[in-house]
Amino acid sequence: MTLTLTVSDDVRTLAPGFTHVAIEAHSLVNGPSSEASSELLDEAARRLALRLNGRAPHEDPHMAAWRAAYTAFGSKPSRTRNSAEALAKRALSDAGLPRVNLLVDLYNAVSVAHLIPVGGEDLDRIEGGMRLIRATGEERFVTVAGGEETVEHPDAGEVVWCDDAGVTCRRWNWRQGPRTRLTEETTSGIFLLESLAPMPVAEVTAAAAELAELLARFSPGADITVRAPETSA
Repeated sequence: MTLTLTVSDDVRTLAPGFTHVAIEAHSLVNGPSSEASSELLDEAARRLALRLNGRAPHEDPHMAAWRAAYTAFGSKPSRTRNSAEALAKRALSDAGLPRVNLLVDLYNAVSVAHLIPVGGEDLDRIEGGMRLIRATGEERFVTVAGGEETVEHPDAGEVVWCDDAGVTCRRWNWRQGPRTRLTEETTSGIFLLESLAPMPVAEVTAAAAELAELLARFSPGADITVRAPETSA
């Protein structure tokens, strides 16, 4: 069954230039990071360096737009960076990008190369549809702290992704919860690429096509559908 994704009017008002492209994939094959996925991450870091041409990630116009959006819903963007900026900083550091598993490596590579926040969720762990909303502050976000499961609540007005069971990602695309993350047992996933103006819709669409091609290459025979971009007016 196709996953339903909705964006609330409050979020559309906050960020009228918001666009997201979803890729739904079934019969995926995941596993540990490999030499091939590691090479993709290294190449993404090189592409990022060329794109920035000596600038810091936050100086990129797209990252500046995300910082403005975070500020608009009450978050401090220098402390809680959007996922693309956080990955970009790691890519340019001596530590480099993390190696997580094949599927996560693929979407992280696309995120870094294009400077677009990209996330992946295990479809079998999503309950109901997914919604991008401004939180009331009562929603549950189940995470792990100090090795133990704990429940947090988003700030009132914070932008979050959630399903029927609770928040799946806090501060738009800052921190994903462990419940729906992609593991080595994942066989079905939803991948979400998110952009803000001034990034052209064509660029996020091209990034989605690149990720779909990588998924097909690493999971031959997978059923992959790239949805049309949805843009806030």
